[in-house]
Amino acid sequence: MSGRRFLLAFHPGREEAVATAASIATRLLDAQVTPVVLGEDREVLLAHRSGLDAVVPYDPARDDAGGEHPIELVMVLGGDGTILRSAELQRATAAPLLGINLGHVGFLAEAEVADTAEVVERALARDYEVEERLTLRIRVLARGELVHETWAVNEAAIEKSGSGRMISTLLEIDGRPISSFGTDAVILATPTGSTAYSFSAGGPIVWPTAEAMLLVPLGAHALFTRPLVVAPTSTLAVEIAEDSTSEATLWCDSRRSFPLPQGSRVEATRDATPLRLARLSRAPFADRLVAKFHLPVEGFRRPRT
Repeated sequence: MSGRRFLLAFHPGREEAVATAASIATRLLDAQVTPVVLGEDREVLLAHRSGLDAVVPYDPARDDAGGEHPIELVMVLGGDGTILRSAELQRATAAPLLGINLGHVGFLAEAEVADTAEVVERALARDYEVEERLTLRIRVLARGELVHETWAVNEAAIEKSGSGRMISTLLEIDGRPISSFGTDAVILATPTGSTAYSFSAGGPIVWPTAEAMLLVPLGAHALFTRPLVVAPTSTLAVEIAEDSTSEATLWCDSRRSFPLPQGSRVEATRDATPLRLARLSRAPFADRLVAKFHLPVEGFRRPRT
């Protein structure tokens, strides 16, 4: 083998994902590149296709950044949910992430499954550019003490627990109070996440290369509940009032959760570690937006020049 190592991340319960991963692994082995998969996924691949015994299980001590044989590229087969799960691997390895869409919308994916063969050849040739996306550093404080710290690619959502009453919140930006109200949730999002949960809550779409952070209330009872867009140097904060009749839960990328009792404070700042994505083309984000949301632009009459 050449010493090059590609990490393949896929949903082991989806036949199309397993079949595509097996095909990619076969091509990588032919090119003397070692395919690496999560340990529990290796048996799924071996059961699907023979000749893949050289596929190796992921080992953080060996494969993470600074390891003996660091990963060169993380190839992800799936939709945005699978890509968000794989962002944890990207963060650990520091290798760029290249998504092949097997889902529905797939905003984070770079290619469609029909283009897999071409994508693999370009990956082998290192024919791609690396784009860095802003991520969030999330801190939870209780009575002034740091009790939890995590990160998010798309968003950190402070949501009411269960189907009970709204949570009472105080919003701050850069240490200054902005507003207070009862709400179902408050979403702290990145430009990448502006097309995800934040979009569903009525937030603006922000071009992913923009340097900004978003604060978007959901189901708030107040006169001023507009989404806010702030500089990447700002600090967003949401406090759960001491007298709130409902507790809350922090969800990051709908994957990692942490309970927020009354009096909790959630702070979001720009994280020092960005999401690194492998890009195969320089297609404008506007084209991706139109394609993913099926926006009506066909047949529009433009003035002659």
